Order: sequence, then structure tokens, then C-alpha cells
Amino acid sequence: MSTTLFSPLTVGDLSFANRMVMAPLTRSRAGEGGVPTALMAEYYAQRASAGLIITEATQVHPTGQGYIATPGIHTDAQEAGWKSVVSAIHAQGGKACLQLWHVGRISHTSFQPGGAAPLAPSAIRANMKAYTVEGFVDCSEPQAMSEAQIREVVSAYGEATRRAMAAGFDMVEVHAANGYLIDQFLRSGSNQRTDAYGGSVDNRLRFLKEVVAEVLRHAPAQRVGCRISPVSGFNDIADAKPAETFSAVAQFLGSQKLAYLHIIEGQTGGERATDLVDFAALRATFKAAGGHTTLVNNGYTREMGDAAVSSGAADWVAYGVPFLANPDLVARFKNNWPLNTPDQATFYGGAEKGYTDYPRYAAK
Repeated sequence: MSTTLFSPLTVGDLSFANRMVMAPLTRSRAGEGGVPTALMAEYYAQRASAGLIITEATQVHPTGQGYIATPGIHTDAQEAGWKSVVSAIHAQGGKACLQLWHVGRISHTSFQPGGAAPLAPSAIRANMKAYTVEGFVDCSEPQAMSEAQIREVVSAYGEATRRAMAAGFDMVEVHAANGYLIDQFLRSGSNQRTDAYGGSVDNRLRFLKEVVAEVLRHAPAQRVGCRISPVSGFNDIADAKPAETFSAVAQFLGSQKLAYLHIIEGQTGGERATDLVDFAALRATFKAAGGHTTLVNNGYTREMGDAAVSSGAADWVAYGVPFLANPDLVARFKNNWPLNTPDQATFYGGAEKGYTDYPRYAAK
């Protein structure tokens, strides 16, 4: 029998009902203090038929926030909130993965403890907007992280992983994509340090390596994934030699025997095609080095996803907006039912509207 999107999958001691992954989607609906809410639990539980739910990006440290109403995983209250979310997902038979996040320079002083400058590998302001209580404002000029600040944030990834495991998550994902802090260290355009964390590819990988080592102190490798976006320019990010940089990234992550490598192909939310990086080669490098599975992402349809899985090109396929607008996406794909139309005006912030009120399919 051929493998399809709907075939089960086993990674280590975890079994997954299908190969469809709910991609991490920022929704800006966390409660006061970045605490996950009962409404968030309902939202995720509605979508628990996914083989795996990767939660919205979740800051690991108070300095890691760059948008209003995003959740954290660095306080007791946040951990307790996530525990309720995970319990709701598990009650519906689903599996849950927490995405570990630090925005780095994609922030504003209003989010930072004491109104300090945001953290970054180098003091280079991103030509981007931060989403604050005042609306969209220019990102603030960041400060180049000291080695002490680097150690503190690296340690925070470990503590966040410990809290995620205590909350009941099945997995965690290290967010090393989309121009946020880890990606800022990886890319030559945003990392112009002259110490051990900048310059050569090996040096620019050092921060990621230390983060992964710290995460693996608190969770087994078969329960840890990592997300990368080798050619995306999202959040004003760029690298002079992405093929060289991300081949080294894939090799390292595979050598750590991680559960999966999650690759955003092409431009985030845009054009998938590129001649800068061979995504199939990155997946092969990851597996050859010891990694378990690969996850593809960016604009996949049902047919494209099925082809990727059945051909062996990938083990999982992530879907973002389709899951946002269709809590029963797995059943809709399986039965070729039509999809709901997403309401983009309600993607960020708000309450039930455009969040938990998307209908399941009903035959007319």
C-alpha cells in the first residue's frame, strides 16, 4: 500500500495518525502576561485531527516578544495555561508540539523589560514594523548581545523546554526561521560580529548549536524538531551564501538525530521556486547525518502534499491558513470536500470571530 498524507507515522516512541501538520500560526490572542487562554485551548482542540499540531510561536524569555498578545513559556502561569491547551488537544486524540521563539531585533522597546533596546547579534535595525498596542511601528534599534546575554537566552531555551515537557507537550520545535533571533545569527546580513559567534559559517552556527544542546538537556532528540527558511527574506533577512550556510545547518541538525527538519521552501507565504538552494539536497543531508524525518511547508495543496509524501520527498506536509480556516481539514482533504474561505481581517487579535467559529463541513 502506498504512503499518502493520511498514512500513520512513527517517530521514536511517538505515533501520529497522519502526515498532515498544522503549521505554527501567530494569532495574537494570548491573555494578560502572555498566558494561553481557554479560547486557545478550544481553537487547538478543534484542529486535533492533524497528525501533529505545532503551536504558534511562543517566546522563551521576556526579551523575546515582538508582537502584542503572543504567548510565552517562561512563567508558571504560562506553563499552566499551556498545560490546559495540551490537555484539550490530547483529549481529542491529537499530538502537540510547542514552537520555541525569540524575536531578536524584530521588536520594539515597548516590549522590552525596562524599555531596553531589543537583542540581536549585531546592532543593525531591521527595516520592519513591530505590532504594538499603538499599531504597527518601526522596529527599534537593537543592541548587539553580550556573551552574558547570549548565555542567558540560550539557558532560557532549555528552561522553556523543561516547562513544555512539564506541560505535557509531545515535542518542541526550535524556531530558527523567518528572520527571528536564531536566523539573525545564521545569516551574514544580520550577523556582523567579529567574535566566536560571527564571521565564518561555523561561528554563525554557534548560537543555534548552543540552543539545540540546551534543548536536548531537557527533551530527547526524537521529541525535538527545528524550523528553517533558507531563502526567505521575511523580516529583512539575507545571507550571502544560503546554500553553504544551510547545508551546514542541515548537517548539524541531522547529526543531533532530531525528530524532524521543517523547511519553509522559497519566500514565506510567497514564491516557492528558487535557484539559490536545493531543498531536496538539504532534506537528504539532514537524513544522511542521522535526522529522522523531514517536513515541507509553503503553499502546498492536497495534491502537492500527497505527491511529496507518496514519492518519499518528504515525511510530513505542513498546512497553515487551510488549518486556520478549516478545523476539519484532514476530513475535507480525505473526502475532497470544499474548503472554507479564510477571513484575513481576523488573523491577528480579537476573540472567537475568525478563530473558533469556522464551521466544519456539512453536506447540503
